[in-house]
Formats: sequence, C-alpha cells, structure tokens
Amino acid sequence: YFLDTIQSMDPLPMHGRDMGVHPDDMIEVQEAEHETKQEVLENKDVVVQHVNIEGLGRTKEDLLGYEISEVFDAKNLIDVMKKSHIARQKLLRLGIFKEVEVVIDTSDGADALPNGLDVTFEVTEMKRLTGSYNTMVGNNEGSMVLGVKLPNVFGRAEKLTFQFSYGTKETSYGLSFFKPQPGNFERNLTLNLYKVTGQFPWRLLLCVFVGLCVSHLLTNHTLKWEGVWRELGCLARSASFAVREESGHTLKSALSHTMSIDNRNSAIFPKKGALLRINQELAGYTGGDASFLKEDFELQVNRRLVWDSVLSASLWGGCLLPIGGRPSSIADRFYLGGPTSVRGFGMYSIGPQSEGDYLGGEAYWAGGLHLYTPLPFRPGRGGFGDLFRTHFFLNAGNLCNLNYGEGPRAHLQRLAECVRWSYGAGIVLRLGNIARLELNYCIPMGVQSGDRICDGVQFGAGIRFL
Repeated sequence: YFLDTIQSMDPLPMHGRDMGVHPDDMIEVQEAEHETKQEVLENKDVVVQHVNIEGLGRTKEDLLGYEISEVFDAKNLIDVMKKSHIARQKLLRLGIFKEVEVVIDTSDGADALPNGLDVTFEVTEMKRLTGSYNTMVGNNEGSMVLGVKLPNVFGRAEKLTFQFSYGTKETSYGLSFFKPQPGNFERNLTLNLYKVTGQFPWRLLLCVFVGLCVSHLLTNHTLKWEGVWRELGCLARSASFAVREESGHTLKSALSHTMSIDNRNSAIFPKKGALLRINQELAGYTGGDASFLKEDFELQVNRRLVWDSVLSASLWGGCLLPIGGRPSSIADRFYLGGPTSVRGFGMYSIGPQSEGDYLGGEAYWAGGLHLYTPLPFRPGRGGFGDLFRTHFFLNAGNLCNLNYGEGPRAHLQRLAECVRWSYGAGIVLRLGNIARLELNYCIPMGVQSGDRICDGVQFGAGIRFL
C-alpha cells in the first residue's frame, strides 16, 4: 500500500547534542508521536471517491463491482486498508486472477476532495488455458490426476474443467462446468459429466458408471440431481451367485440434499470445533430402475486437553429403505470396515456376505473415540515434527439388513447385535490440509464368522476417517 498521507506523518530524526534533547525525552516524544499518528489514522474522516481496476481483459466489470463495493463504505484510513484487503481476498477467491495488488493514494482532479482517496486494484488475469498434474489420496487408494482448465470462460468467473484420473482401484474421466452467483461466491451451480470404471471392494465386480450431475451450493446446503447409467460385471469365476445376480445394466436418477456445518479449525488435525453432515437421497421418482430413500449422517466433536493433546469423538450412521418392492442394489448399499472406519478389520469386510463375498448392508452405525498427542519428547517441534501425532483409539460399529415390517425397537436390537470393535495405537501423518496417513497397531474384538481381520499393524490413507 502507498499512503502519501501516512508518509508525510513520519517523525523527523531527533538526536545529538545540538538538538538539546535528552535520550529519555526523545523516547517520550517518539511514543507521543506514534500515539498521535495512530489517532489520526483512526479518527481522521476520509472519503473513497474512486475505485479503479486496472489490467482487465476478458473479465466483465459488473462481476467485480459486487466484490469491491464495500470499499466505498470506509470512513478512515485504517478502515480503507482493511476493506481493501478484504476486497483483494474476494477477487483472488474468484479463481480468475493470478495476482491482485492494491494501491491507495490521494484523489486528483477537479472534483478531488481534501480528504478524498482513490483505491486502485492492479490485477493480472490467468491464462485462457491452464494444465495441472497431481496425485490424490482417497480412502485407502491413490491416483494420478491430469487436468485441463479454462478459467473465466465467459468473463464472469465461469470455469470449464476436464480431468483424467488413473488410480489403484478406478479410472475416471470428467468434464465439469462451474458458475458462481455474482456477489455470493458460496452459492454456485455445477454441472458434471463423468465416466468411472473400477472394481468394487471385493474385486469381483467391474463397475462402469456414466453419469450427469447437476448441483447447486447454498452456503451450508447442497442440492443435487444425478442421472447414472451403471454396468456391473463379474471379474472372477469364483464370484458367488448373490454377486452374479447383480450383474447387468441399471439406471439411477436421484435427487439429494446435503447439509454441512463445520466449525473445526482444521479438517485433518482439528484441535477444537465440531462437524455435522446430514445427507438425504431419493431415487426412483424421477425415473430409472433404482428406487430407494437413503439417509446418513456424520458427527464429530473435538476438545483440546492439556499438553497439546486432543480428545475426538465421532459417530456415523445411516439407513436405506427400498421403495416399490424393488430390492436394493449392491452399488447403493453401505459398507463398513477398514483403516478409515472400524480399524482392525479388512476393507469393507463387515456385514452380510455370501460365499466370502461382502454384499453391503442397508443400515449401519459406527463410533470412535480418539486421543491425539504430540510425539514423545516433541522432536522437530515447530517444524516437521508438527506433521505427526500419536494416536490412541477405540472403534466400534455394525452393518446389517433390516426388516422394515418390524418396529424401531427390533431395528435397534438388530443393530446392537454382533457389534465389532477394536482398540489400538499408532502414528498419524498429515499431508497438507487434504489427507492423512495412519500406521496403527490394531487389536480387533467382537469378530464374527466370515469377518476378515487385520490383527496387528494396519496402514491407512484417506481424507475421511472415523
């Protein structure tokens, strides 16, 4: 920021015998002048006469007016700087500028007021075509992602993106169009066209999903319609008859709503705050073969304790209700177990099964209690060592199918039967603010017939953990 008025207030040097100033007096004078300058900056009324944006090419000016309008409301110099900084952050958030610089100066011209200021935003637009290459970590899987992006397609922060992802479990192609609401970036419309080819957890079904998704984000709420053509095919001759029955083509058309309230200070290593996420999905009323109502939720509460340790409690749950007498599909059910949910068990290896193949369930719950502490003796404190945490955990959960002709008491009793649980300890590594790795020693308990367990060391990688 260049403030001519501030520069003119800098105190003149006062030192030396000729000035006749005692060192103690000099300190008092400097403190007094500093207080006077601060008082002038806070109390002197100013008027922002002009706000200019330089460097625009294909961007429409009407879009930016929403982001910088609050600068005109500033009443003093400090307020001008604060509101200009906020406006700069809003402009960068649009994703259409590579750089944004702010210059504040006194007003010039015939209409200039004695206390008038001009604010200029010097912007550098992004290129019309950009590319990216990165790696991603999902729920115990990794992938390589190649992307091509066209930012600011029509001049109002629209974005067209093509992505190709090749991973250890699936390969996908995706074309998406993003359109924010002018003046409210948190509200946006997204259209996705995608194709996903991958293997289901038991590695016996090859799944091909081709879909169109339209979503509208409203601050804490997301409304979405999704139409998906799905093809399931067996990969192994050893697949059970229950899995073979699921082979073939299906069409799902579903409306869904997600509410998410998250006030945690971090998504990976939260030290305080809570998360509540509720999702509802209704399929069948807008066409397609699949017909069901699906509800699930996620709750997490974190509390900081002594010695920089954190106590975290998590609870997941959900149920799926088939509609119209149609059985649920193996592609729509819930799955449980593995290093990202109930640790000490194999990936998605809890619940109903047939000849060793896990079929998923229509109702589940899972809970976890965790204690995170710094590494013993705090090696690398303030640097690399802060990426690691010691982890003590207790997990429990169950997955089953419900008879919806029975009452709620029978449902709760069934969910409380055959509960799997585990406990253990390990080390957690944070990968930026998007994912984490866990290396735990697990002791599974409550094991049922057919469960695949991991008694001992278990490794996990992902972005969502119980």
